[in-house]
Amino acid sequence: METVRFNPQELCSRKLWQLVNTCSDSAVVNEINDLELSEAIAELAKRRHYLEQLQQIGVFKEQTRV
Repeated sequence: METVRFNPQELCSRKLWQLVNTCSDSAVVNEINDLELSEAIAELAKRRHYLEQLQQIGVFKEQTRV
């Protein structure tokens, strides 16, 4: 049996956003598990793509430095 490891760095930002956005909708069956979802969110944040949308759906709160 072959296991495929989810690697968010291999996906484009648009595909990551689609996964995150789909998984945040409770009416949709999750395509990825919680760890993979966290990794996808972290990758998008690292790339600084879709930050506003991530904040709007409540899955990312930007850290402010003092």
